[in-house]
Amino acid sequence: MNVAFTGGYVVPVDGDPVEGGTVLIRNGKIVAVGARIPVPDDVQVVDAAGLWVLPGFVEAHSHLGIDEEGEGWSGDDLNEATEPNGARLRALDAVNPADPGFTDALSGGVTTAAVLPGSANPIGGQAVALKCHGRTVDDMVLREPVAVKSALGENPKRVHGNHGRLPSTRQGTAAVIRDALTRARDYRARRPQESDPTLEVLARVLDGELPWWQHAHRADDIGTALRLADEFGHRLVVHHGTEAHLLADLLAERQIPVVSGPLTTGRGKPELRNRTPRSPALLAAAGVTLALTTDHNSVPIQYLVHQATIAVKEGLDRRTALRSITATPAALLGLGDRVGALRPGLDGDVVLWSGDPLDTMSRAVRVHIDGREVYRYVD
Repeated sequence: MNVAFTGGYVVPVDGDPVEGGTVLIRNGKIVAVGARIPVPDDVQVVDAAGLWVLPGFVEAHSHLGIDEEGEGWSGDDLNEATEPNGARLRALDAVNPADPGFTDALSGGVTTAAVLPGSANPIGGQAVALKCHGRTVDDMVLREPVAVKSALGENPKRVHGNHGRLPSTRQGTAAVIRDALTRARDYRARRPQESDPTLEVLARVLDGELPWWQHAHRADDIGTALRLADEFGHRLVVHHGTEAHLLADLLAERQIPVVSGPLTTGRGKPELRNRTPRSPALLAAAGVTLALTTDHNSVPIQYLVHQATIAVKEGLDRRTALRSITATPAALLGLGDRVGALRPGLDGDVVLWSGDPLDTMSRAVRVHIDGREVYRYVD
């Protein structure tokens, strides 16, 4: 698709905003961004005067399509909670592209999302990164797998402990993870002729090919995640990190990113009792790489931008807040060369906003993915 957005307030994320700027897209890719960009005759022109022009937002942690809203048990494919090690499971195999959450995402300017298994298991399975529009999930895939999901804390001990099986404690949860990674380390060393799908995935984690996305709220659970990462050497990213600000200096020193949030939920379980919307600002001030999340559908994905708005209200600087829902999660997904900014070579994922997206009164009025219009706000 060839299209040019002209005359808008262009916010490229990676550079300074351009008043009256142009974003030119050819064959679905951005080829030019700036002022006084010549527009060829064969390119569709979209007048963006009076609008803000931004890259599509990137949601680093969602359950789109596998925990469908309004479907009850029939649309709940979030957790295969029958065994504690689900490394061979793939979120990709459960995503329903017809989930209305994908349209909701577009309405909030979100064009890319990671879809993760849930947190019932110590090892939940493989996450996938998708564009938020497509007829089949295979049309939507950007990277698969993008990471392996793991969970510490209340959820796995409750889910499995209630059935009288391992794990029923935090020490049991850590033991399940440690046992699995130890077996994967041994498997990697001997590489038997007969492959094991579960251990193959975990071997990719140990090889550094796949990051380990660790659901952890309490500071002691984050400490366990750090201990396991020190023991096995995998690439750790902390997800949720409700008390991560209490360990901000340690996380910064070890260069462990945090996908923080959601910020707009209540303290619905004990491990959230120290939740504070100031956490992103405290993490960023310490030098922690930060992304924000809705954990859709804990918070509807269209409100991802409002996580950034609240974080700014609580002390996070605007530039970091904007990057936390664009360039930073794109990098964490290994997709910094595809999405998360407006610059030549990246996908033509462009959102026109009625005003500053960090203003709660602003709307995403038009959304393009790969240069093609996929959403338009109708009053």
